[in-house]
Amino acid sequence: MTAETSCQRTAQVERATLETRIRVVLDLDGTGRSRFATGVPFLEHMLDQVARHGLIDLEIEAAGDLHIDAHHTVEDLGITFGQALSRALGDKRGIRRYGHAYVPLDEALSRVVIDLSGRPGLVFQVPFVRDRIGAFEVDLVREFFQGFVNHAAVTLHIDNLRGENAHHQAETLFKAFGRALRMAVEPDPRMAGLTPSTKGAL
Repeated sequence: MTAETSCQRTAQVERATLETRIRVVLDLDGTGRSRFATGVPFLEHMLDQVARHGLIDLEIEAAGDLHIDAHHTVEDLGITFGQALSRALGDKRGIRRYGHAYVPLDEALSRVVIDLSGRPGLVFQVPFVRDRIGAFEVDLVREFFQGFVNHAAVTLHIDNLRGENAHHQAETLFKAFGRALRMAVEPDPRMAGLTPSTKGAL
């Protein structure tokens, strides 16, 4: 369920449970193209930001128990996206490993810092100003990123530094995440063939 080579940093992952069926296809060296069919429109809008600002080609299809709520679908999307990233990166030789970004949107400002460390960890400091953005529960943003870090095995710090509009807050998070991820996965010509760790493995 994955395709990866030393030249093509791509992956395809499928995940099926009693609650959801998810398929993620990504190319880390893409142009920002995206296609989504998840049944969760706001999350698709956010993932489009990740693809566009991360220059990742990203296709996601999901069928979940949305008649209950979006929780299982959003969490499993994070899990599957994390698995796909991990597979596309392979042994992580020659990458920058660390990435960071500050992104504003009008009154909102967020910072995201990522380490492709091989260790899952999430620090999420986001004081959303309301509980919902349309029909989307803002608690699910953390669930997406928690699923992602657990299965990508990355350390991720997400901070919304200010904001008065919940949509703006969320959008700055995902844009900053895309840009930080783009920096971290970027090949570093000075690290060619080397693992960016004194341990020799990530």
